[in-house]
Amino acid sequence: MGGVGAQATGLLNTASGGYLVCVNSTTKVVTHPGTSSCPKGSKKLLLGARGAAGTNGLTGATGLPGKDGTDGKDGKTLWNGVKDPESTWGAPGDMFINSVTKTLFGPKDLTTGWPAGVSMVGPAGAAGPVGATGAQGPAGATGATGPSALKITEQSICGAGGTSLCKIGAIGPGGGLIFFVDYNDQYAGFNYLEAAPTSCQDQETWSSSNTSVPAVAGWAARAVGAGSANTTAIKTAIPSDTSTNNAAYYAVSCAAGSKSDWFLGSLGEMKLMYDNLQGLGGFVEDGYWSSSDTSANGAAWTQYFSSGRQFDDDKTLTYHVRPVRAF
Repeated sequence: MGGVGAQATGLLNTASGGYLVCVNSTTKVVTHPGTSSCPKGSKKLLLGARGAAGTNGLTGATGLPGKDGTDGKDGKTLWNGVKDPESTWGAPGDMFINSVTKTLFGPKDLTTGWPAGVSMVGPAGAAGPVGATGAQGPAGATGATGPSALKITEQSICGAGGTSLCKIGAIGPGGGLIFFVDYNDQYAGFNYLEAAPTSCQDQETWSSSNTSVPAVAGWAARAVGAGSANTTAIKTAIPSDTSTNNAAYYAVSCAAGSKSDWFLGSLGEMKLMYDNLQGLGGFVEDGYWSSSDTSANGAAWTQYFSSGRQFDDDKTLTYHVRPVRAF
């Protein structure tokens, strides 16, 4: 084979890219002819020629799985909440943010737990320069006039000369007694109710007949504040009566204190008069007519100043009358 190596350095003389050498069949001597053919009696031998591609071999068996690698170290977690972290929360190395106070805690220590928090809010910066004054806006609408600075009980409109405080039991502008003060501003149109003086107290029938006046019957007609309208409705419904046979007509005829706005009080107003003027005003322990009708049965409401009770009495009976005014 050494001879072959020595001889096979010559001509690359085949189409397949190999070196042609000749082997003498008798002497077994290998020669390189330097041409593309061998002498007679020699066999051709191509060195380095590329053979035809062989068929693919069978796929080998799947290899065994490799071993799992060693787990890496756990990463650290950043927690947040609306309060400071509790000792059982998180793992060593974790961080925690209180989202309300903007305080940062951590890292958590295996032995001592969570350290004291550190505020993430920096110190206040220096005040910036004052901005330029903006243009003046349009003038707003004028607001409504506010209430008087004086309380109701401090208004000096009651008593002789208008100098005393207006309160329950005080002498009113009409010379009678104040028996109601609207401290809570419940009623529109008036703040006080005044009972006429005894000079306007008399005994009268409610009306000359048992004529029903539907406009002054029912719950609303018994309410505080209804007396004046009731009195007007009674006069309209019974125009033939006078101050001598009709309590409403008599009430408006009162001229005490030179006032001309007296009326027959509603049942609610007469009840306030009874409740608030106990022992005052010269009242008789008897029934006093109200301007409140009961129904179509010919009766009207009476307030008794003897017991405080209220009854529906025949309109043709005679009871006391004590006019009222509101202001």
